[in-house]
Amino acid sequence: MENSRADDAAERPARLTRRALLGTGGAAVAALSLGAAGTAAAASTSSGTSRGEAPFGPVTVTDPGSGASYARAVRLGDGRPGGSRTFLATFQQFDPSRPGGFEIFRSDDGGHTWDQRGNVPDDGDPGKIWLQPFLYELPRAFAGLPKGAVLCAGNALDSSSTRIVLYASLDRGQNWRYLSTVAVGGPPNPTNGNTPVWEPFLLLHRDRLVCYYSDQRDPRYGQKLAHQTSRDLRHWGPVVDDVASPEYSQRPGMITVAQVHRNLWITTYEFGVSDTYYPVRYKLAPDPESFGSSPALELLDQDGYAPSAAPTVTWSDSGGPHGTIILSANSDQDFFTNSALGDPGRWTRLSSPMPRGYSRYTIPLTDSGSWHQPGLVFVVTGAPYAEDAPIQAGVIRLG
Repeated sequence: MENSRADDAAERPARLTRRALLGTGGAAVAALSLGAAGTAAAASTSSGTSRGEAPFGPVTVTDPGSGASYARAVRLGDGRPGGSRTFLATFQQFDPSRPGGFEIFRSDDGGHTWDQRGNVPDDGDPGKIWLQPFLYELPRAFAGLPKGAVLCAGNALDSSSTRIVLYASLDRGQNWRYLSTVAVGGPPNPTNGNTPVWEPFLLLHRDRLVCYYSDQRDPRYGQKLAHQTSRDLRHWGPVVDDVASPEYSQRPGMITVAQVHRNLWITTYEFGVSDTYYPVRYKLAPDPESFGSSPALELLDQDGYAPSAAPTVTWSDSGGPHGTIILSANSDQDFFTNSALGDPGRWTRLSSPMPRGYSRYTIPLTDSGSWHQPGLVFVVTGAPYAEDAPIQAGVIRLG
């Protein structure tokens, strides 16, 4: 269904989505090659709500100049009642003249102020363009790493390859060491028929770390969404399909995952209907490694409007007996929420002072048992596609 709001969104940069954006990244890589300078579930990454927390922002994390987007953050746990007020944040930037890797920023006051604390990798590796970071704190000891170790996955690109790589920090983001390469693809060309890999997302599930990503290597599909798993963070199992369209030209991309019930998980993604339109789709499954057999659902708000491009999803245990699913899309400053376990007819808009952004990311902050009240959600974002803006953070209230 279309309405005037949908038509307005069609004219905004939301429709200039990932394929064009990654094409810009490919141009940056080409320039570089020519010598340019150089919790156990992802469902809820919360550790509780600290006393005194309230909505605020947006505040500036850093203002690195043009091309900064795809912001990511993680809230570090420390076991204190009320939860930690420490966050790490990072982002991608196309500018090949800046140091390589992902700059890591840290806040110890709930996201109000930020300082740079590290870089992934430590030496920057200026010979590559680094895109699509993801930060994840281990909720328990795993594969020789202690509880609280922080993982960073990202896409290290050069003119000949794309590589989803994994790093770890044992000192809350200051120093990082390489662990493994999850997947290797061809040059960073997002046009169908090429073979790159993109956009990692991490989840510790049972006794395996799951790494989801977008995959253009399968000749049956222009692009599909898939995952691989590891028990030791060094070796990775076979590719398992999560979303694939029977029509070759269509491009599902930018997968994120959250747990919404003990036996229910959601994955959201953009669905490339054409070069310029990427409506949000989602799947529900009883296990986060079994999305492949689930039907795809269209996300429409109460007015029949379809958000588009670069979605991310998380879940808050507040706002109703089933909690609240929170979705962000590049097309809108508003968020889209669902307090009915993903029922397709129950998506509503949530207005927000936080600016929209390309792959804007949320971290619910509510305590278990607070379902009868609207909870708080930390938000980190960069610029929307084809715009310039600082990396910004803040806290909003659900409702």
